[in-house]
Amino acid sequence: MDLFITKASGQKELFSEEKLRASLTRSGASSQLIDRVVIDIQQLLRDGAILSTSDIYKNAFSLLRREERMVATRYHLKKAVMDMGPSGHPFEHFVGELLRAQGYVIQVAQIIQGACVAHEIDVIAEKEGKRVLVECKFHNEQGMKSDVKTALYVEARFEDIKRKCIAEKGGLCEFQEIWLITNTKLTSDAIQYAECVGMKAIGWSYPDNGSLQDLIESSGLHPVTCLSNLRPGQQHALLQKNIVLCKQVKDDPSVLKEFNLPESKLKKVLQEVGNIVMHSL
Repeated sequence: MDLFITKASGQKELFSEEKLRASLTRSGASSQLIDRVVIDIQQLLRDGAILSTSDIYKNAFSLLRREERMVATRYHLKKAVMDMGPSGHPFEHFVGELLRAQGYVIQVAQIIQGACVAHEIDVIAEKEGKRVLVECKFHNEQGMKSDVKTALYVEARFEDIKRKCIAEKGGLCEFQEIWLITNTKLTSDAIQYAECVGMKAIGWSYPDNGSLQDLIESSGLHPVTCLSNLRPGQQHALLQKNIVLCKQVKDDPSVLKEFNLPESKLKKVLQEVGNIVMHSL
């Protein structure tokens, strides 16, 4: 019997066991655990208890947490990044830290004058004499994508900055590239346009090597929104202070003092932080 689910866009599609298995495999789940989760999800679908992709995620995450918390943390990663909102500022700092881990010197939220108007640039990244402007496009709703209008806007800002730069410096510009980094998907038109103009575009699962998910997993830098032992309000209190990484909490546990956590709760939080950072090394 065919099993249908509703996507975040509202469209109906066939449930894909292959997609579920792929996401569970990427999270590091064992084949035995994957089999158990898939069987449970299929049964819930047949019973009508699951109706959407969001339902599948919530139930799979719940099952993983009961079995293996670190696997659940990795499975939860995309949602954890989305939970950094609604403001896009924490995401800008998070992207900055990901680039810092790659050896870049980072500046966040800088104003640069263009030929026509001033632009607030999310991240400026510099390495080995190369300076890159980075535009961070953050979405905190499932199903949202960065489309070609976003890519056009980012490229237009770069061209305005370059015109000013070249006019003042005799044909040279200190900024060599502009990148678009988003926490969701890029539409095919956005990708096509970015490739055409030579702009690096990074989405959650694009490109195949070097996607946002790859950058997070290769650096081992997980957002504080991964911490299941902190309430959302506590997570966002940290984000507002630009404490965006679990590693920052591990390096300076005193940032948790304002929450007046009971000793037993504080111990759980620090243990979870330690596990996440340790398994990321």
